[in-house]
Amino acid sequence: MAELLYFTGTMDCGKSTLALQMDHNHKARGRRGRIFTSHDRAGESVLSSRLGLVAEAIEVRAEFDFWDHVVNELTQGGRIDYVVCDEAQFYSALQIEQLARLVDELQIDVFCFGILTDFRATLFPGSARLVELADRMELLQVEALCWCGERATHNARTIGGEMVTEGEQLAVGDIESNATEMAYEVLCRRHHRRRLTQARARATLSPEVLPFGGAAS
Repeated sequence: MAELLYFTGTMDCGKSTLALQMDHNHKARGRRGRIFTSHDRAGESVLSSRLGLVAEAIEVRAEFDFWDHVVNELTQGGRIDYVVCDEAQFYSALQIEQLARLVDELQIDVFCFGILTDFRATLFPGSARLVELADRMELLQVEALCWCGERATHNARTIGGEMVTEGEQLAVGDIESNATEMAYEVLCRRHHRRRLTQARARATLSPEVLPFGGAAS
């Protein structure tokens, strides 16, 4: 039986790398699939990982219809056994429902990868619908770490090293950016609640107290 699976974690936990590995593994077994993504940091129509791996992908825009796209390919003689969907948090609830329909009516495996919550610790619409519809969710085992050394559970948006909690939900950035630019940082829940980023901690805490590489303060 085909399944709708959702692999999730914070930023910097290897989601895109696993998506590329999943595609490779299924191709190696003779299966044929398609890769989809949305707002990848490397640009449109590409799935990229921080390890430098890249693959061509189909860009999912607001008006994109998974059901129509796949059915059109199949009626033209194409074969699709599975689809890999990266950055699934950016998909609409309707698009997630279309993916579920591919599983239920066409027996196509759907492997989704994304983050659950935004910089305000609020569920993305795509992730919320996946939580409701997925046959199974898996928390990625490669743990991203907060600056304090604890497991990171939240994504923070920063400007000049300061955490911000207002702004558009969709703003593409990376965890490695110029200090004056908008960027993202993964934090444990305690430091996300305190809005204590690594830059702010270095500026406000004494060196003796800073737990970089050790336990949280």
